[in-house]
Order: sequence, then C-alpha cells, then structure tokens
Amino acid sequence: MTSTQARRMRRPVLQAAIDAGARCTKADPDLFFRAEGEPPATWQAQRAEAIRFCHGCPVRAACEELALRDGDGNDRVDDLVRGGRSGYELVALRELQAQRLAAAITADEASDQEWRKLRDLAVKLGREARSMPTRSGGMPHQAVLLRQQNERIAELAAKLAVVRTARRARTGWEVAA
Repeated sequence: MTSTQARRMRRPVLQAAIDAGARCTKADPDLFFRAEGEPPATWQAQRAEAIRFCHGCPVRAACEELALRDGDGNDRVDDLVRGGRSGYELVALRELQAQRLAAAITADEASDQEWRKLRDLAVKLGREARSMPTRSGGMPHQAVLLRQQNERIAELAAKLAVVRTARRARTGWEVAA
C-alpha cells in the first residue's frame, strides 16, 4: 500500500488493513514505546530498531496515516514510533499536512455518521419487519394494519437505498459487486 492509497482511505479501512497485515502484531509492543526513565541513548537505539522494523511492513503507510489522523506524537517528548516515524516526525508531518488531515478527519467523521444512519435504518427496518400488528377493540381491520406496516417497511427500505446508493456513487461502487 502506498501513502497516496492510504490517504484516500477512511479510518475503518485503514484500521482493518493494519489489523490484517501489520508485522508488529507479532513483535514486542515495548519496542515502539520509550519506557519511563529510559536513557536517551538507549531509546535512540531502540527507536532506530523500531523504525527499521516498520519499514519492512506491508501496511506501514496505513499505520502512518492513522497515526497522523489520531494526533500521535509530541513535539516536546520523543517517546514512540508509529508507521515508521518517530513522534517528532509525526508532529512535523501533521503540521505540513494540516489541511489535508483536517479534510480526512472530517470525511472520517461524516462517514461514521453515515454508517450510523445506515445501521439505524437497517435496525428499524428489521424491527418493523419482525413485528406483527395486532388489533384490539376499535382498531382497524387486520388487513389495514398489515398494509400500514408494509408502507412503513417500504419507506424505511427506500431511505436505506438512498443512503447506500449515494455512498456507493461517492466511493466508486455504483453497481454492487
């Protein structure tokens, strides 16, 4: 995966790529973080080893992009390596790419909201489809209740289709695979 590809991905896709292919899942996590009170010379050697380890990772670009979006790194304390970058380097990159990162974070948040909307509509649709309208004294005939339920189901399904279609069109998946 290239940096350009990683920059175009939304947060869940980046995280899924990291979860599926990161080399560090089999490494000691302490390699990537400075221990409290660790001498600078020891940390510099450890940091260099961690950076070398990251450079062989197939999802390094995704990890770096997620680190930038997450705000990892500190300009006052050198205490981590993520995506093959030290904390200082992450801060510098974040400053250079502030506008792009702000747009990516906004798109991530919008995508999350859209995903919640899809999920909520699907849950409502499922509940409505599973419910069985019952009539009681003075209520309309069962056929009328079923017709009303079918109308609600059709309305929810239509709303769900609108969100899915817009999402597919925006991401290049106009036709479902």
